[in-house]
Amino acid sequence: MKTILLTGASGFVGSYFREKYAGDYNIRTFSFLHDNLEALHVKGVDVVFHLSALVHQMGGADEEEYERVNVTQTVELAKKAKRNGVRQFVFMSTVKVYGEENDVPYTEMTTCKPEDAYGKSKLKAEKELQKLEDENFIVSIVRTPIVYGYGVKANIKNLISLVEKVPVLPFGKINNKRSMVYVGNLCYIVDAVIQQQKRGVFLAADMEALSTTRLVELIADALDKKVYLVRVPFFESLLKLVKPSFHKRLYGSLEVDNTQTMKRLFGEAKASLPKSGETEVLLPFSVEEGVWLMIHGKTT
Repeated sequence: MKTILLTGASGFVGSYFREKYAGDYNIRTFSFLHDNLEALHVKGVDVVFHLSALVHQMGGADEEEYERVNVTQTVELAKKAKRNGVRQFVFMSTVKVYGEENDVPYTEMTTCKPEDAYGKSKLKAEKELQKLEDENFIVSIVRTPIVYGYGVKANIKNLISLVEKVPVLPFGKINNKRSMVYVGNLCYIVDAVIQQQKRGVFLAADMEALSTTRLVELIADALDKKVYLVRVPFFESLLKLVKPSFHKRLYGSLEVDNTQTMKRLFGEAKASLPKSGETEVLLPFSVEEGVWLMIHGKTT
């Protein structure tokens, strides 16, 4: 049984991974907030799964803080791991390294042009980690769009609360496409990366990109709420003027195509959506199942 050192273990991704894979790995945890890196003992650790990060802040954060947490701490941990014989370092990154909303799907090979301090810090960390890589030290980078699941915060949590409280919402007929990944699908991909000791860049995403309208409908279904979605002609223009960041998230598209990741990890059979009449499961959870599990707090 492999021993994994997990950072960010108290977050909803880390918590899910610990519960789901407790029987498959010997999981140890480390917190940059509460533990001392100098005192950290990594002898006997096979894999570091590094989730701890300063995530994207709506109100912004100092570039120096993003650098300290997302770059400096990451590299210091990786160097210590390498010195002590750890075989693999799995780094949780973000599609923010590509940039912002885009009408063309991002792929593993898309040129990275991050626009904010968070994306820039994650890309810099990726590059510094890749400098450490050699035949004895595998660096695996997993880029994700929005990760959702039980315990999710920020925009998704606010949207759930809105659907719970308001029976009529101005989100009708929004035809954007946004890729997301259910935490169970993300951890399934990470588990495959670890089991296969795969190096390189991987994209984690559900097999279906959602429009804002479709997401709200799925949340309402999971809550067993009757919600009327209407299209208000002036709402989009007003939101774009008053809250441009919210407008981008509600109306903009940010889609990823992770065909190459699926091929590398699972072969040709799981690299594309099933044809009509087929029932093959490409990832453990559909978006419908993921949203229901997010609302009802189940880990399966």
